[in-house]
Amino acid sequence: MSPRIIVTGTDTGIGKTVFAAALADALGASYWKPIQSGLDGETDSATVRRLGELPPHRILPEAWRLRTPASPHLAAALDAVTMEPDALEPPETDAPLVIEGAGGLLVPLTFRTTFADVFARWQLPTILCARTGLGTINHTLLSLEAMRQRRIPILGVAFIGDAQPDTEQIIPEMGATRRLGRLPGLDPLTPDTLRRSFREAFGATLLQQVTV
Repeated sequence: MSPRIIVTGTDTGIGKTVFAAALADALGASYWKPIQSGLDGETDSATVRRLGELPPHRILPEAWRLRTPASPHLAAALDAVTMEPDALEPPETDAPLVIEGAGGLLVPLTFRTTFADVFARWQLPTILCARTGLGTINHTLLSLEAMRQRRIPILGVAFIGDAQPDTEQIIPEMGATRRLGRLPGLDPLTPDTLRRSFREAFGATLLQQVTV
C-alpha cells in the first residue's frame, strides 16, 4: 500500500495547508481534506492544488463540505448536516496520500469526537506543524502529549515561520520527538518558491522517513 501521511497542527492558520501542498508535491501524492468548513473564497483543497501544482485527479473530494467557516461541529449544526466521524476512512490510492486535518488536534467534529480521536483510529504516521512564534512551546508540547495519550504515531514536528533556534531545540527535546525542519514565511508565496524552500528545509531526509 502507498504511504499515507497525516498533516495536523497546533492551531488554525499556522501554515499547515501550505506545508501539505509542498509535501504532496514532493511526494507526487494525492491530497485529501476530510472536512472543509467555509466555502467562500479559496478552499484548502484549491490552495493545495494551486501551490502544489497538483493535477485535478490528485485532489480527492472532501467527505463533508460545510458552508459555515467555523469548527466542524458548529458548522455542521448551522448547516443542518449530520456527520458520522466513525465512518471516516482514508481513501485508497495508487499514489501516496497526504491527509490534512482542520485546525488543531482537539478540534471537535461532534460533541463527542475530535480529529485526534479519528487519527488515533487510523494509526497513520502524523506530522505536527507548529509555528515558531510566542506561545508555540506550550501549544506544541500539549499537542504532542495529546497525540501520545491516544497513541497516534508521531513522525515529528515541522516548524513554520521565522527562525527561533531555542524554540526549535526545546520542543523536540522536551517533546521527545524529531525536528523535521522549518519552512520559512515566503513572500512571494508561489509554487516555485514553495518547492525550492521545502527542498532546502526538509530535503530528502523527510521524504525517506514518510515513504518507509
